[in-house]
Amino acid sequence: MKRETKHARAEIVNKSLNYIYKYIDTNISLEELARLNSVSKYHFHRIFKEETGENLFDRISSIRLQKAANLLITNKYSTISEVSQMCGYASHTSFIKAFKNRFAYTPSQWRNGLYKNFSKDKYDFDDNFYKEFKDLEPIVKAIPRKTCAYIRHKGYDNALLSKLWQRLLAFAYEKDIQNSTQIGIYHDNPIIIPHEECNYIAAIEVDEKFEPTNSISKFVVFESLYAIFHYEGKYGDICKLMTYIYHYWLPNNGYEAKTLPAFANYHKNHYLEGNDTFDLDFYVPIRVV
Repeated sequence: MKRETKHARAEIVNKSLNYIYKYIDTNISLEELARLNSVSKYHFHRIFKEETGENLFDRISSIRLQKAANLLITNKYSTISEVSQMCGYASHTSFIKAFKNRFAYTPSQWRNGLYKNFSKDKYDFDDNFYKEFKDLEPIVKAIPRKTCAYIRHKGYDNALLSKLWQRLLAFAYEKDIQNSTQIGIYHDNPIIIPHEECNYIAAIEVDEKFEPTNSISKFVVFESLYAIFHYEGKYGDICKLMTYIYHYWLPNNGYEAKTLPAFANYHKNHYLEGNDTFDLDFYVPIRVV
C-alpha cells in the first residue's frame, strides 16, 4: 500500500470516529459519514471495516452504550430517558433492550448499584478505597478548545501505548514541533469497560494551521467546563483516579458528566518514563446540575 493511500484511509477512519463521538446524541447514518469523507457509501463501509476490523454500526452502538453506562453512574439527576437521548437513542424501549444485551442488567438495575457486580474483579468500591482521595479536590473552570495532532489506539496495554507515544514524538521531532503539551484522551471508563476495548488517543497540542501527514491525524478538544484534578502516581493509578471521579466525586458534588471525553495533560508521561510514574492534570468535562 502506498504511503498516500495509507494516510488517506487513516484520515477517513479518524475523521469519522471524531464525528461519531461529537454527534453521538444524533442518528448517525452511513450516508452522512460517506459524504463527510467524499466517498461512496460502499467505499466508506469497506474501508472502515478493513481498517478497524469492526462493522460501522456495531462500533456506533458500542460507543453509545459505553457512554450511557458511565452516565447512568455519574448523572444521578438525569432520568434514564435523558441519558438514552444523550447517547442517541430515540426509543426508550430499544435502549433498555440494547443495554441489557450489552451489560446483562437493565439501566435501572445498573444505576441502582449492580454495575459494581459487573466491575467487581477490577477495583474495590468500598469506602476505604475512596478515602485515599479524600483530600483531592479539583479546580472547576472553562477550558478553550485545543487543536491536536494524534494517533488513535484501542486497548490499554502499557507496552503498546509506550510505542504509540514514541512514534508520535518521533513525528513531532521530524516536523519540528517543539515543547508541545502531551495529552492523553480517555473516551471510556476502564472500570466498566474491558481494558482491551477502551479507546485511547495519544496527542500533542499544535497550531490550528497544522496539516496532518504520515497517518498522523488532527482533531479538536472542544471548549467546555472541566473539573481538573492534579494527580501524581504510577502506571495503573489513573484507573483508580477515574473510579474516584466517576463513581464518587461526580455523583456527590452537584455536577454531571458530558459525553465529551476526559483527557490528561501530562507534566510527566508514564508511557515515556522508565519507572512508569506520572504527574498530570486530569480534565473531566462537566455541567452544573
